[in-house]
Amino acid sequence: MTLLETEASPAKAGPGADRPPRREWGVANVFSHGFLFLWALLTTLPLLWVTLSSFKDNDEILTDPWGLPGALRFDNWRRAWTEAHIGQYFFNSAVVVAGSLTLTMLFGATAAYVFARYEFRFRQVFYYLFVGGMMFPVFLALVPLFFVVRDAGLLATWRGLILVYAAYSLPFTVFFLTAFFRTLPQTVAEAALIDGCGHFRLFFRVMLPMARPGLISVAIFNFLSQWNQFILPQVLMQGDDSRWVLAQGLSALALSQGYHADYSGLFAGLTIAMLPVLGVYILFQRQIQSGLTAGQLK
Repeated sequence: MTLLETEASPAKAGPGADRPPRREWGVANVFSHGFLFLWALLTTLPLLWVTLSSFKDNDEILTDPWGLPGALRFDNWRRAWTEAHIGQYFFNSAVVVAGSLTLTMLFGATAAYVFARYEFRFRQVFYYLFVGGMMFPVFLALVPLFFVVRDAGLLATWRGLILVYAAYSLPFTVFFLTAFFRTLPQTVAEAALIDGCGHFRLFFRVMLPMARPGLISVAIFNFLSQWNQFILPQVLMQGDDSRWVLAQGLSALALSQGYHADYSGLFAGLTIAMLPVLGVYILFQRQIQSGLTAGQLK
């Protein structure tokens, strides 16, 4: 064998020569699955413990915190819903989140579609101005935001909180949907324009239905963040507690029921607050996965 053949012989190796041994892949799979299983336990067990504790009385919570409830005491839920005003706070949160989510998706989808499909001057500048909002934590803007909302006459009102929620959700919405709209086929839009479809109808009748997985995904992310928001309503919804949202109500419930030792009512209120979040994720988990992977399948 010549020197040339000796140097070229490694290049003749099969396509699987660079792959690690099968045993290493097995160890990696066991480690990754074990980590995911541990993460699932850390996430699921606290939720299960809170739910079971909502059916116990105070003696069972204090003497046997890890045991099963002796009976299903739905009176805890009734007491939290009525006496602790969780029902009122739940309704307030539903109104605020519904309004802010509608504004966020309408303006966010419109802006993202323009950035993704149209060429105009300073397009990248405006896009980065939108996306740059994700770099600033909400804590940095609390003081000026308070004075802006107060001077506008929107302090302690649902309208003010809805507008603030929508403004803080727009950067992520525009960033997410711009990338998603770019993956949609341009030929469909061109065919619709040739058939006489205007830009307004093209957006609402053609492009939005095609972007449904991305819209559902970003809507769920915005719903979760807005439903669990605490610092913004705590600063902007001072005064009348009848207008508090659920996060404020739960904070007040934790303080008041902690002094009254009504831990069962507190756990019931926490469970009621968790149900919408869990329900939304369980119902739309497939849409979330398809929306996150749609851009990679093109």
